[in-house]
Amino acid sequence: MRCPFCSAIEDKVVDTRPSDSEQVIRRRRECSSCGRRFTTYERVDEILPMVIKKDGRREAFDRAKILSGLKKACSKRPVSLETIERAVDRIERELQEATEKEIPSSRIGDAVMATLRNLDDVAYVRFASVYRSFRDVVELMDELKALVDARGGPRR
Repeated sequence: MRCPFCSAIEDKVVDTRPSDSEQVIRRRRECSSCGRRFTTYERVDEILPMVIKKDGRREAFDRAKILSGLKKACSKRPVSLETIERAVDRIERELQEATEKEIPSSRIGDAVMATLRNLDDVAYVRFASVYRSFRDVVELMDELKALVDARGGPRR
């Protein structure tokens, strides 16, 4: 493992722990050269389906894109990074279990929307406003009304 600080390749593992889902191993490492510590995560590399984009292009599934989208949506919201990581794990696991070789990107977007709807209303609206690319305020208001109705009315 290359040190992210000095790029040395020699390090020692200081601590190893399984994650909550036991799908990922967290390793705390210390660089033998500069002495700084860093964390790595080890997971099984499974074959994931190809993603069919809206324009018909195909590209490899990229977990980092889902993680980035969720982080942006949840920015400055009371949603922990651990909760976001678990959500990404769930979405990725659902896609692995689907057994399809190709999936439309809209299916991933819908899964992210469903996850955010249960995590945080503001994060959900942020993501929806980009993902659904509302044409005007009326469409956004319709989405907000549907969210409020699904929650059983306004919350204070």
